[in-house]
Amino acid sequence: MYTAEEDKRSPFFGRTYSEFEYAQTLYNFYIHPQWDDFGSRTLYMKILFTDYEMQYAIIELLGEWNDAIENDIMTMRRDITDIMYKQGITHFILIAENVLNFHSSDDSYYEEWREQLEDDHGWVVILNMPEQSKYDFKKTRLTNYITLLEMEQWRTLKPELIFQTIQHEMMYRLD
Repeated sequence: MYTAEEDKRSPFFGRTYSEFEYAQTLYNFYIHPQWDDFGSRTLYMKILFTDYEMQYAIIELLGEWNDAIENDIMTMRRDITDIMYKQGITHFILIAENVLNFHSSDDSYYEEWREQLEDDHGWVVILNMPEQSKYDFKKTRLTNYITLLEMEQWRTLKPELIFQTIQHEMMYRLD
């Protein structure tokens, strides 16, 4: 339905992938070459779907989200989500079921992101973060800026249904 490397508005436009050369590693294990490196040594992503008309993107994450040492949120914001925002994306769905660890730093990039999106009635939602990562995320009060939700069976749903379900939940929470 969507391939980021063929989308002229995507930060990954023009990338080429090998199905046979495994070069990127996570915890000394090789990962599939179609996971995108965006500047973090421990966190990879794949833009699964983007709808510019409805203004949302679904991004899956893999690895260790490390703001304390790697400042992953800054890299993700500057090199990915800010580019997408300039293309009209105001709703970000981050699927984090494969984020094995989360290490926090300060909350300034999260607060800035929320403020940027609020003007456009946008939001950031993290889906299905594992309990240990969710605990660390909540402990640092990052849920003041980003909503954590659970959605079983998201892989069997069409992207627009995922978005509509989350959009409904976010509107319900705002009321």
